[in-house]
Amino acid sequence: MINFPENVILEDDRVLLRPLQLSDIEFLVPFAINEPETWSYSLVSPAGEEGMKKYINTTIQQREQKIEYPFIVFDKATNAYAGSTRFYDIQLNNLTTQLGYTWYGKNFRRTGLNRHCKLLMLSYAFEKWGMERVEFRADARNEKSVNAMKAIGCTVEGILRSNSTIDSGGRRDSIVLSILKDEWFNSVKENLIGKIK
Repeated sequence: MINFPENVILEDDRVLLRPLQLSDIEFLVPFAINEPETWSYSLVSPAGEEGMKKYINTTIQQREQKIEYPFIVFDKATNAYAGSTRFYDIQLNNLTTQLGYTWYGKNFRRTGLNRHCKLLMLSYAFEKWGMERVEFRADARNEKSVNAMKAIGCTVEGILRSNSTIDSGGRRDSIVLSILKDEWFNSVKENLIGKIK
């Protein structure tokens, strides 16, 4: 049986991922106030100061319950906090987790930062943590997010029709993608490393 992560810090020459804390509100609330469009496809929107406080509080509670592990993302290239990401739906008995709730401020998108984060998180999940499968989900309409997941080597598994409600109202179809442990070691890791700037 594998264990729930404790005090995980993931780092390379471009990015630092450390456990999200309540005090990180000061670093993330400017995005919540100034860039609310960031969450136009999200199930849960942290837009606005109160929205971000609730967002951080909720995921930290989920970490205490051992079903999520959230990180704050620090971009070394700009010496600034860039956003957040997490492992969630952690199922230790099945050796599976989902990787998501990933968002970055607009100045950090399409800079190569996301690929660094994914390489660190997937390396940890498969090589240190012992996961057999990492799943990704997104609003099926969010082409940029879906293309980014395909680009790092995820396999599309299908669409869950009308499976989630959205904070802003309505429902969404979710696309499901995944990477398996043998795929990671056979090709995905090497291909992802090759794409990193």
